Amino acid sequence: MRRSLKKYLLLLIVLIGVSQMIPIQRSNPPVTAEIIVPADVMTLLRRACYDCHSNETTWPWYSRIAPISWLMAYDVSEGRHHLNFSRWGDLPPDRQAKKLQKTAEAIAEGEMPPFYYLPAHPQARLSDREKVFLRNWARQGNQSSHD
Repeated sequence: MRRSLKKYLLLLIVLIGVSQMIPIQRSNPPVTAEIIVPADVMTLLRRACYDCHSNETTWPWYSRIAPISWLMAYDVSEGRHHLNFSRWGDLPPDRQAKKLQKTAEAIAEGEMPPFYYLPAHPQARLSDREKVFLRNWARQGNQSSHD
């Protein structure tokens, strides 16, 4: 019993070691058309959203350790795909409006920022007041953005 447990533990250590060699894309492409918003909105977006929804992701040390690195790279890739504030001005106004509506809904439903992101990034936690503020901004259609 004890011997087989040691074998499984050794196998697990080897698998974790080998998994570190799998390359993961952790890049920050250039910012091409950043969203233009009032300073108070930008402060909240940068604090709570930009790590996954911009090309200005901060990749912490643990983003280099598999399998965490795989999850983080996937989340950032998906986040940028759905909403990327670094390419905002590349979107036509109707797409911007749809994305802002979805943003307001995600905040209202408590989906953003995601619960699993917050333990490692407590600064991204939004107070109820900040959530209302961002929802109202998003619902207004970001009237202060430019191309």
